[in-house]
Amino acid sequence: MSNITPSLKVPMGQKVAFGFGMLANQMFPAIISIFIVVLVQSLGFPGWMWGVVSLVPRLFDAITDPIMGYISDNTRSRWGRRRQYVFLGAIIMGISFIIMWQLFKDNSIDYNFYYFLFWSLVFYLGLTIFSVPYVAMGYEMSDDFHERTNIMAVAQFIGQWAWVIAPWFWILMDDKDWFPSSEVAVRELAIWVAIVCMILAMTPAIFIKGKSTLNEDYEDVTFKNILKKLRTIFVVNFKEALKMKPFRKLCIATFLVFNAFNTVAAFTYFIIVYYLFDGVTGPDGAWWWPTLFGSVGALVTSFLVIPVVTKMSKTLGKKKAFIVSQSISIVGYIMLWFLFIPGKPYMFLIALPFFSFGIGGLFTLMMSMTADVIDLDELNTGKRREGIFGAIYWWMVKFGFGIAGGLTGLIFSIIGFESGAATQTEEALTGLRLFFSGLPILGTLIAIYVMSDYDITEARAGEIRAELDKRKAIEAKRNASNSQETIEID
Repeated sequence: MSNITPSLKVPMGQKVAFGFGMLANQMFPAIISIFIVVLVQSLGFPGWMWGVVSLVPRLFDAITDPIMGYISDNTRSRWGRRRQYVFLGAIIMGISFIIMWQLFKDNSIDYNFYYFLFWSLVFYLGLTIFSVPYVAMGYEMSDDFHERTNIMAVAQFIGQWAWVIAPWFWILMDDKDWFPSSEVAVRELAIWVAIVCMILAMTPAIFIKGKSTLNEDYEDVTFKNILKKLRTIFVVNFKEALKMKPFRKLCIATFLVFNAFNTVAAFTYFIIVYYLFDGVTGPDGAWWWPTLFGSVGALVTSFLVIPVVTKMSKTLGKKKAFIVSQSISIVGYIMLWFLFIPGKPYMFLIALPFFSFGIGGLFTLMMSMTADVIDLDELNTGKRREGIFGAIYWWMVKFGFGIAGGLTGLIFSIIGFESGAATQTEEALTGLRLFFSGLPILGTLIAIYVMSDYDITEARAGEIRAELDKRKAIEAKRNASNSQETIEID
């Protein structure tokens, strides 16, 4: 049974409240992807440390996600299954994010490494407590095939502003009138980022109301019972979910597209700084060009990609919309190989409308399609498990994200990239560019192949929904009859 009473159309205010949560959910990783460069540039972290602090917390996050999904799905409270966790997770994320970035160059590299690693684990625990119930909220907001895409489109539109805003931090961090050094900038900016994002993350918990689940027949959420259920959480639930071919395809395709992108995402900054501007970062060099790459790409995603993908979803179907949007992104990656031109940095802007279709269209479609799969699971099992399916889906994403972070460090080592160096070798820069374009193209091509026979169409989703509604009507009639019999006996 859903925590939120679903309907065909969801009021815009509810969609916007959900979208504010998405803005926080995307702002934190967007800022982390920028701040983490300081670990290499200013604090001297070698490539293997970059890999560890990127990989380990996200692997921890991936382990805690399924447990949180089980807790959320089985919570009995007068606030419902989700809201209290979203609120609590927001607080933990905000506080730990501030502490995590209080790094000082005077400390040893080893001290900063272990300090950052520990508080990263605390932050990602808060992220799990927030994000798993939050995502489940979105899945259960509507039963309608297309309204689900509309909900996710609004959320992704708002969430994309994280990637519009975050790149401007490059300019703030490099401006000596604002901060004497990038490490000082990170320490101070982290406070403001955390406060704003904490408030945004709380918004869905405050404004998206849930019905009481005090009387629901759920399993007991106790520490002892969770320990007993670990096999169910990590083995049985995973097997049941991944046995479903449509869901398995969504997980694999997302893993490939998102994590191929994330493996090379940090390369953008280094390609622009070292390849286009020969290591010069101030107003006479790269200065605002890394910012423009991220910010313009996010604006294109918000105002072009998301509306176009949403329209394609309604006219072509979700699967074809995915294949078309990802194919366009491949064109963008190819163009970037040719349009990163020293002396002409403005040329790469031409490729951004194509490049942005990859990640821009991915989650708008995939989150909507996951909601359709959850209906199929309910039809097969009689259970409503938004939390579990959301956790498993994002487990795949986060597990891959951790691997992507590790691969980033490995690639830096393989190509001979030197942390903190004034310039880089020609071989290192060629390696950066090859991986930047080649790896996402490979991942996207495989993802398109995987999704080519995805089979939950609008017609099939309608059949599933009709059968579920029929079951609910029969159950409601039975409950009404039982209530009447009880009254007559009394």
